[in-house]
Amino acid sequence: MYVLYFNWKDYKRNKKLRKYIEVIFISMQLYCESLTEYKRLKTREVKIGNLLLGNNHPIRVQTMTTTDTMDTIATVEQTIRCIEAGAELVRITAPSKKEAENLQNIKDELHRRGYFVPLVADIHFTPNAAEIAARIVEKVRVNPGNYVDKKKFEQIEYTDAEYAEEIERIRERFTPLVLICKEYGTAMRIGTNHGSLSDRIMSRYGDTAMGMVESAMEFLRIARAQDYHNIMLSMKSSNPLVMVQAYRLLINHMMEEFGECYPLHLGVTEAGDGEDGRIKSAIGIGALLEDGIGDTIRVSLTEDPEFEIPVCMDLVKKYSSNKINDVNKSADLKLPYSPLEYKRRTTNNVANIGNKHVPIVIADFMLAEIIAHTDLQAIGYTYNNETDKWAIGDAAADYIYTANKKIDFALPGTLSIIYDYAAWLSVQDDAKYYPLFQGDEFLKAEKKSGSINFIATDANAFADCLIQKIKEDATVVLCIYSTAANAMQNIRTCIVNLMEQQINCPIIISVESNDSSIDEQLIHFSTEAGALFLDGMGDGIWLMNDPSKLINKKVSGRTYLETKNNYQFINNTSFSILQAVRTRISKTEYISCPSCGRTLFDLQETTGKIRAVTNHLKGLKIAIMGCIVNGPGEMADADFGYVGSGIGKVTLYRGKEVVKRNIDSNIAVDELINLLKKSEVWTDAV
Repeated sequence: MYVLYFNWKDYKRNKKLRKYIEVIFISMQLYCESLTEYKRLKTREVKIGNLLLGNNHPIRVQTMTTTDTMDTIATVEQTIRCIEAGAELVRITAPSKKEAENLQNIKDELHRRGYFVPLVADIHFTPNAAEIAARIVEKVRVNPGNYVDKKKFEQIEYTDAEYAEEIERIRERFTPLVLICKEYGTAMRIGTNHGSLSDRIMSRYGDTAMGMVESAMEFLRIARAQDYHNIMLSMKSSNPLVMVQAYRLLINHMMEEFGECYPLHLGVTEAGDGEDGRIKSAIGIGALLEDGIGDTIRVSLTEDPEFEIPVCMDLVKKYSSNKINDVNKSADLKLPYSPLEYKRRTTNNVANIGNKHVPIVIADFMLAEIIAHTDLQAIGYTYNNETDKWAIGDAAADYIYTANKKIDFALPGTLSIIYDYAAWLSVQDDAKYYPLFQGDEFLKAEKKSGSINFIATDANAFADCLIQKIKEDATVVLCIYSTAANAMQNIRTCIVNLMEQQINCPIIISVESNDSSIDEQLIHFSTEAGALFLDGMGDGIWLMNDPSKLINKKVSGRTYLETKNNYQFINNTSFSILQAVRTRISKTEYISCPSCGRTLFDLQETTGKIRAVTNHLKGLKIAIMGCIVNGPGEMADADFGYVGSGIGKVTLYRGKEVVKRNIDSNIAVDELINLLKKSEVWTDAV
């Protein structure tokens, strides 16, 4: 083991240093136990009250209350609803001393009612509140970006000596909390937020995963110096790519510096609500869980906190099974790319697939008995009888798979058909129909398309005889799926093997879900496909399901998401996954916090209002933040921000710039629209 130190500014300027560091990181690959099979990352055991976490204990699920912490009964009753939904920890905000002190009343009332789930105090800006809470509840969460440091978006130049003085200042202010936690047996989460990195960290490391990691490591080193280890860490971001890279880098650094890893709390901040919130969370959290990373999770939805728990449970239930690995073990991989930096796999250009094209979306109509032009409305195409023309939406599929069913009407110009090979042989319109071969079928085929030949293959049964054939054929597009339980690792292994053999044909990530609810299918699709796209491995996405197996009702007291049109559900999910991994933008993106006791307006209602009037502004990122704690920071990734600044008051941002302060919340949505118009990004909805 050895520790690698370098100056971040030198890293950014010096290509040779950057290449050297990347080679070291790639060769180490110390961010998970295995890349080919599911294996939990070994972490220290931490005790939170009577709850054990880490060290291969079950992945714990948690949430955070949204009530005013000073309203003891409301907070207690919401906490009970979360516990009864399955929460194993409940976090409560303590923004000042009075809220921290009231945690005792909340805890006492919960115990009086027979509930003993550990409580977590959420602390920002106020070390004295943390020190009070640490004597009361089982765990405190501190944010190293604002516990001692401040964020004013100032660029500060530090000499090494000045920077060392700042670290000493943090040590003096943070050590008292560490000693209190050690004395009282209180656990601690050092929770870094991408959006609330301090000016000091930003000045030295930039807005990077490295900055997130170093922010946490500074606090962890101080705690370890006091022989305090009842710690877990988190690296949260509203961008799943940044989040995943930060966790990987954190693990790498802990293993290199300490020779051990502390438990990890996973979460995507400001994920939003509904399907988008679930998809973004499942991509970030699921990608890490797939690699055995994560000891506790929270899904941050702009919904009541008890509704977060079923989503958490859907996410983690796969990893409680002993049957995740059901393929022959192979030698572990050496990745031909850096897992700490996004770079899309180099591929051939096959028509509109691969190379520099955005990933395509394939609409699956395999189970359709007949296909009418009205069915295409569900995948982004609307036919106008009067003009005899098609209107094409931003989320319009690029290809439609019909198995062997012909379409007897004129297609939109941007839509083509994928047809089973045997049926394709009888098709006259070679320009619109393309064949799909099943593995070895391609080797025996006497006739092939001159432009695109799709080949479907199971990653676990990739025929060696296909390798040379597809390497020589510039028309091949591989549609890779896996029937293995550890499907993501299986597909990743297959693609890495192709990369090592310099086979550059485009790859469509194909995922089939047989889960019985929309919620579970969203998580399945997002986890499996999203994890691969985060590593730059996809040139297209093809999702499949059997709608007859879906639940669209309330079952066992749980309300599931519903869909009226399965084609639309699959199409929307495909585009939402691509949007969440930032590879194809098709709609407005909302960075919406999940609400908590600090929230200064009704987040769910406000998010709905803003979404209703702005959801046609493709590519625009709008942040909706309940308070000032993470607002300006998380908004750094947004184009515009709507942030609670007082009771009934809202402040509007353009990027990091405050445009208008303390607007009455009754008119704030209208003022946001006016700001969008003045900024020349507004268009009227069609």
